[in-house]
Amino acid sequence: MRLRLVVIGIAAVVFGIAALCAFSFAQTPRRDPIAPATDRIIVEKSAHRMTLLKDGRVVRTYRIALGRGGLGPKTWSGDNRVPEGIYRISGRNPDSAYHLSLRISYPTRSQAQAARARGIDPGGDIMIHGLRNGLGWIGTQHRRVDWTQGCIAVTNAEIEEIWRTVPDNIVIEIRA
Repeated sequence: MRLRLVVIGIAAVVFGIAALCAFSFAQTPRRDPIAPATDRIIVEKSAHRMTLLKDGRVVRTYRIALGRGGLGPKTWSGDNRVPEGIYRISGRNPDSAYHLSLRISYPTRSQAQAARARGIDPGGDIMIHGLRNGLGWIGTQHRRVDWTQGCIAVTNAEIEEIWRTVPDNIVIEIRA
């Protein structure tokens, strides 16, 4: 009888671990890029809109939250504004503190030189990202206020979609 209880206990633990692993796997977002369906991104800050394009046609449009520093152009590190200009998607972080993130190539060489000439740090680390890990439940409500430190924020489901369809090195144009 005792051996039977031990075997049942071990089986329950093994099945429990297997169930947890299956649940964890099902909850993990797809982080591998798929065939790109996008070749350009346009961000219109004043409209709080980001549009993905392929061959000049709109693929998808997203409502976005921006930096809490206002709609003006980024000028220095810590101003909490989103930069304006033409950049590239220069990398991705699957282990981001904000679900997933795509790096924007800010500052350009000329922006960095202009900032140095003024004796200021232009900042950097500008991303398109989801919500802070653990806060995904906020969903679309995050758009009610601009809250980032100069990044472009979408929901976690949206960043998963963007992650899969936006390849590295495509142009992102950020407009006022």
